[in-house]
Amino acid sequence: MTLPHKREFLGHPLGLPVIAGTEAFERFSYYGMQTLLVLYMIKALLLPGHVENIAGFGWFSSVLTHIYGAAPNTQALSSHIFGTYTSLVYVTPILGGIIADRWLGKTRTITLGALLMTAGHFLMAFDVSFLFALLLLVLGVGCLKGNLASQVGALYGPGDNRTADAFQIYYLGISGGAFLSPIICGALGEKVAWHWGFGAAGVGMLIGLLVYLTGRRHLPPEPRTMKADGPPAPPMTARDWKVLVLLLLMIPVLAASALGNQQMFNAYLVWADRSYEFMLFGARMPTSFLVSFDAITGFATLAGAVAFWRWYGRRWRDPDEITKLVIGCIISSSAFILVAVVASHADASGSKVPLWVALLVNTLNNLGFANVFPVSLALYSRSAPRAIAGTVIGIYYLFLFGANLAVGWVGGWLDLMPAGQFWGLHVASILGAAAIFLGVKLVFGKILQPEPTTVPTA
Repeated sequence: MTLPHKREFLGHPLGLPVIAGTEAFERFSYYGMQTLLVLYMIKALLLPGHVENIAGFGWFSSVLTHIYGAAPNTQALSSHIFGTYTSLVYVTPILGGIIADRWLGKTRTITLGALLMTAGHFLMAFDVSFLFALLLLVLGVGCLKGNLASQVGALYGPGDNRTADAFQIYYLGISGGAFLSPIICGALGEKVAWHWGFGAAGVGMLIGLLVYLTGRRHLPPEPRTMKADGPPAPPMTARDWKVLVLLLLMIPVLAASALGNQQMFNAYLVWADRSYEFMLFGARMPTSFLVSFDAITGFATLAGAVAFWRWYGRRWRDPDEITKLVIGCIISSSAFILVAVVASHADASGSKVPLWVALLVNTLNNLGFANVFPVSLALYSRSAPRAIAGTVIGIYYLFLFGANLAVGWVGGWLDLMPAGQFWGLHVASILGAAAIFLGVKLVFGKILQPEPTTVPTA
């Protein structure tokens, strides 16, 4: 069954480009601010003459000391602030889901989130409001993130196999925003003034809100929320509870599957800086080249995955989400198998690793993750009990919270063991997740399938 829509976009409801466009600008604003945050703190905000002006900073720094220990320098302090901020971003979508499911509905909660984020970006212009700005950004992302994603799933009826394809298109919007924001916001912040970069991020979020409100008529209808003056939402069925428990148990498995991908921006960059041959035409290329290449390949491989599964679905039966997760994990693990092999060889021979290996590693990892993140998001959106869909999507993002915690923990072992063994741990984590996903499909696959419906197909 599909929901009735007069017109379509690339075979999908018109609500999809509205939501994807909104998310593209939301990610533009988020990654634009994140690109500048640490540099801004190290080079300006945390220096004498500025840090004293931050409201509440004494109390906040004491909290950080209890969590991380005393920061020996400005760089460590900025890292603690950055880590706290990015971790909370993956927790607050639970609160945003509850607000949407129980009180405001998704559309109003998303609108509130966009306004909070916009205010947060603009308040970054003042030293005194820095912590308050971060708070508004964390709360704004929480209101937006899970609720936008759950609206994608609500565009499709039970048994509609276009859902996974839709989330890959949705993730293209994320990739586009994440690719452009460091270029635009980063250049403005570093070359013109920090606040110009943060201001550009705020403008991006305002554009995203405009896209969302303009296309509001194409969005799925709001489910009934639990208001005091109206009947409560339908109760959870026995099947709903089984699905919910299974989805919750899969969160740490998803975190294990993402360990390698998240490590690409931590220990992998440290190892790459030491190990790859960056010399080209007599000059050394910056290590940050790998980050730029990762953004490009992330967008390209996701577009390729969308095109491939569309081609495949026209000829054969499109595999379910769990099968795609297994395939994605296998492909992603091949990237770290390659790293483990070349790292062992480099340790033994003392030679540098050719740069083409880095390009292949990024491509393989991104191709694999293109079949993990958007596909798992599609699975959770489709399978989540409709009465608490926004809350479940908020909980879903905890897998990235867990993955990032594991990255920091495991990444500390880089210099404590041979490089081949270190990267072999990542391979084991990813393939272990693939094995568990396969077991879930074999044992619990029927629970995650859509319920039979008697509604005629469109």
